[in-house]
Amino acid sequence: MDTDLLRAFVTVAECEGFSAAGKVLHRTQSAVSLQIKRLEDQMGESLFERTSRSVVLTPPGGRLLPYARHMLKLQDEARRVMGVDRQGELIRLGTSEEQASTYLPELLPRFAARFPEVRLEVNCSISGSLVHDFQEGLLDVALVVRHGPTQTGRLLGREPMVWVVAEDRAIDDWEILPLALNPEGCIFRAHAFAALGPTERRWDVRYSSRSPTGINLPVQAGLAATVKTPRSVPEGCRIVGEEEGLPPLGHVEIEMHRTPGHSSDAFVAFCDELEHIVTATDSLESLEYVAAEG
Repeated sequence: MDTDLLRAFVTVAECEGFSAAGKVLHRTQSAVSLQIKRLEDQMGESLFERTSRSVVLTPPGGRLLPYARHMLKLQDEARRVMGVDRQGELIRLGTSEEQASTYLPELLPRFAARFPEVRLEVNCSISGSLVHDFQEGLLDVALVVRHGPTQTGRLLGREPMVWVVAEDRAIDDWEILPLALNPEGCIFRAHAFAALGPTERRWDVRYSSRSPTGINLPVQAGLAATVKTPRSVPEGCRIVGEEEGLPPLGHVEIEMHRTPGHSSDAFVAFCDELEHIVTATDSLESLEYVAAEG
């Protein structure tokens, strides 16, 4: 059985669509459709039920899926054992700089000890850009702040957002609240605007940067306030208390995107270990807690 056809099948099933699968596989939608048609001809069964809005597995497709995943995993293992991929597998991770600095120091040594031959490429950017890159097939896994529902994002939990200022700075020191924020497209910026908009407090974006360093420096110098999660409060700064009069910001949701059909032992272990480290973070509220609260 052609494993390329099986990989296309698994990817369509996990992406729930031919267009999204095509981006992951670096193929056109029509090419993926032809691959599925060839597999259906070989199986003698229809594997997907196609509607104008979605693509779902038929009962025969559901029976085939676990076997297809297992065969792809065996192929990946065979390639590794036979030394086909002599340079070592490459895993392309996308995440923010702050998430990387929080989670990777624990993840990297542990993962490298188990899979010393695997190469890791870390791409840091804002979440919206990372989701786009993942959907275009430029990343294998992305850990991001959820901006909206997608076909590939798996929710891990949520984190509170907090106002942050320098340790020696009081909010009342400013007649006009100066802000240091990421550019348009950042959900933290959007939450800051939404929270401050209905209030009578005057505010102004004085500093803007895609880099956490570009945000942190004016905040640490006492020149501006910003929005963070508790795990990302920079050195020399503090969380603004509720009694200081700034409006609440709510929560952000953290999600992980994993390339469908990518089933090597190293990739699965990397994603599982990263998820474990993220969900064990004190500031992350678990899905069970969120559901109970709701």
